[in-house]
Amino acid sequence: MKIKSWLLGSLIALTSISTAMAATQSRLHQILDSGELRVGTTGDWNPMTMKNPATNSYRGFDIDVTTELAKDLGVKVTYVATDWKTLVSGVTANKYDITGSASLNMSRAKVAGYSQPYFYLAFVPVVQKKDLEKYSEWSDFDKAEVTVAATLGTVQEKMVKEFFPNANHKVIEAPARDFQELLARRADVSVTSNVEAATLVEKFSKLAIVPVKEPRRPTPISMLLPQDDQVWINYVNHWVELKKTQGFFKETAKKWGLTSL
Repeated sequence: MKIKSWLLGSLIALTSISTAMAATQSRLHQILDSGELRVGTTGDWNPMTMKNPATNSYRGFDIDVTTELAKDLGVKVTYVATDWKTLVSGVTANKYDITGSASLNMSRAKVAGYSQPYFYLAFVPVVQKKDLEKYSEWSDFDKAEVTVAATLGTVQEKMVKEFFPNANHKVIEAPARDFQELLARRADVSVTSNVEAATLVEKFSKLAIVPVKEPRRPTPISMLLPQDDQVWINYVNHWVELKKTQGFFKETAKKWGLTSL
């Protein structure tokens, strides 16, 4: 009995030591020790994240959110340029500690962690305004003579192939964007979030949102984090919950003219 008790006590002690070591090695403590929060952002998703090349600075909903997170951590924030195809690999390769907003996607979730959602969007088709009379339903784009543009690495890339299996798919690699193909008449349609679509049609008078019956694929928006660091994930989730309760996300969305589903 004494041997069994000793073994049990040793096991508990080892478990406690392992737990303590895991906590001290967490990204959270590395951030606090370094005094810096590294945020991966693409800078090309208006109004979530927009980069000013002249000043190498960023602005947008995501920037306000991650600046607030850094402030509450008591550290400075550093933005690390990335693109959609390398957004997840940047997390797994430790190029940054967290990303700005990313659509919840189960392929991404296989290799990276997600925070709790704090915003919800859906997807709509965008065409040149003069082509509006051609399209009114999602099914109108599922034709061999229609070219659908998507940006490599985005959730829309897989989405358009699923929505329109019979269409011609034109996948664009960043820093180019799908809507640029639409503007140049090299594509007939692009599918994007209702958030970005609203800013695109405001910025480019040639573009219009097709008045489909309803947007497709309602999707939560969250931040990506290292999958194996539950301490860091827990901290961010607690922070998101607190800020939701305090109305921070609603106020920030209102500032940028965003309406969540």
